[in-house]
Amino acid sequence: MANAIYASVWFFILWKWGDWKNWEKYYPTLLFFLIGDFIYLYLLSDHYPMWRYNPSEGDAKHGLTNTHISLSVMLIKYPATIFIYLSKFPERNIIKQILFIMFWVLLYSINELIDLSFHLIKYYNGWSFKWSVIFNAVMFVCIYIHYRKPLIAWPIAIIFILFLWFTFDVPLSVFR
Repeated sequence: MANAIYASVWFFILWKWGDWKNWEKYYPTLLFFLIGDFIYLYLLSDHYPMWRYNPSEGDAKHGLTNTHISLSVMLIKYPATIFIYLSKFPERNIIKQILFIMFWVLLYSINELIDLSFHLIKYYNGWSFKWSVIFNAVMFVCIYIHYRKPLIAWPIAIIFILFLWFTFDVPLSVFR
């Protein structure tokens, strides 16, 4: 049930404020965003998770798992994020850009606090809410960099992933 509510809210946000007519401009950055989450889901989610979604009681009754919830996030929340974030990103004013990024980090952080309060997400292997906030900040900066200069965003993302990999002592056994 919680997953359906979240999906409905994000779908409404996507429908209401998403820049649909320019979706082709955002498509490469959406794929960049999705690839990162798919890599996490494939490599770490089952074998060495940092976080996992816990289905609500109603969702669990319908057989939903962490993977189902992750996929619904990728298919609805991420396009809403990209289509709004990139289309509304302020140009040429660094203060407005920083505030805009902070708004999105705050939005994602509040979303995660709600998940935490309802036990819809659980942390593992040293991950914490603090790390989620840091991750969100880097993620939103990388998303914008990717939109403007994709070849710069990839090395930044790889360096950050390696930093997290070594910080959380992820074992090589996750490669299967």
